[in-house]
Amino acid sequence: MWMKVNDNDDLGLGKQYVSYRKAFEQGTEHSTRKWMGIMLLIGVVILLLPWTQNIQAPGVVTTRMPEQRPQELNSIIAGKIEKWYVKEGDVVNKGDTILRISEVKETYLDPQLLQRTDDQIKAKEKTVDFYRDKVVAIDNQLLALTQARDLKLEQLRNKIQQAILYVQSDSMALEASKTELSISQEQYKRQKELYDAGLKSLTELEQRKQALQNAEAKRTIAENKFTNAKNDYLNARIELNQTDREYSEKIAKAASEKFATLSMVTTGEGDIAKLENQFSNYAIRNAFYYITAPQNGQITRTVKAGIGEVVKEGEMLVKIVPQNFEYAVEMYVSPVDLPLISLGQKVRFQFDGWPSIVFSGWQNISYGTFGGNIVAIDNSISDNGKFRVLVAEDQQDVDWPRALKVGGGAKGMALLKDVPLYYELWRKLNGFPPDFYTTASEKTAKK
Repeated sequence: MWMKVNDNDDLGLGKQYVSYRKAFEQGTEHSTRKWMGIMLLIGVVILLLPWTQNIQAPGVVTTRMPEQRPQELNSIIAGKIEKWYVKEGDVVNKGDTILRISEVKETYLDPQLLQRTDDQIKAKEKTVDFYRDKVVAIDNQLLALTQARDLKLEQLRNKIQQAILYVQSDSMALEASKTELSISQEQYKRQKELYDAGLKSLTELEQRKQALQNAEAKRTIAENKFTNAKNDYLNARIELNQTDREYSEKIAKAASEKFATLSMVTTGEGDIAKLENQFSNYAIRNAFYYITAPQNGQITRTVKAGIGEVVKEGEMLVKIVPQNFEYAVEMYVSPVDLPLISLGQKVRFQFDGWPSIVFSGWQNISYGTFGGNIVAIDNSISDNGKFRVLVAEDQQDVDWPRALKVGGGAKGMALLKDVPLYYELWRKLNGFPPDFYTTASEKTAKK
């Protein structure tokens, strides 16, 4: 509070006040000005200090590897819970049994389902073997029929050849008999003329007549034999064709039966393949009765509880969190700050529950923060209206705390350009955005 002492004091206007005299009495005026000048100089120096522009965004601890993230264990088949082998909080190794379920569908209730299916497969295999044996027998039958046909046809061809020879022989005999008949007729005619002239006796005429009759009889016999020979030849040809046709029908019938048997073999093989497929499905389904851990981790939550509770196909049973994973942070950046984010950019993190002293613009003097590098930026906006950025641990910086858990909170500060502090204050006062710049990794990629 300012208090006026004497309006007519000759010491000056400022000395009229008690506070002024107390501040500058006893030679303190020079030291106060000195300290004010030092403070002013320090303020100017501070304003000239470098300041690291940054973008701050909240994040969540996660991992880049999909198999290292918390996962649900689901029931592949519908069933009834029979026994639990773990409880929440237990650490399990890959392949450890978590629970066992039993069958609820009537198709698979038979406890001897696998054995009965295997018996069906064996019975079907025997049936197929019988059909294969039948095919072999039919092949032998076809071979025998083919050989018998060939022999019979060869025999008939020989018979036809003989008939041809008989026809030729009888034809020649017929011609000879005709010649002999013609000679006998001429002789009889001359003998009759001589008899009529009285030169020959009746006995001689009768002898010539008998010879003529014998020649006619021979000709008739020769004609009959020639006709029979031709008929034999024709019959042999007919028999050859008939035999060929009969054997062809038998062979065709046997071949048809063979193909029908082969069709049964193929059908049986298809049935066997179907039964084997069912057997494999049943065997694999039996393995689904035991729910096992897909990897090392910790049981964090059991959705279903109790014994005898029925679960549906694909229904979640438990949740498991892997024990070992590579850390990463998933943070969301506003669209206005997205152009300032680039791959390989440095990010500092302040993790929840981890003590730290943070100076956002002076990261070198901050304590308890950890470094990271941006490894992925989503090209599409998320449901919260921001863009997702994935940051991995900086291998050249201090290791992240091993006590971090997936889902833990983090506050990320993406480091931008270094500017003087007075410029940053001026930018803040005027509401200007941080300076746009290009990182070294982007420059290298462009080159």
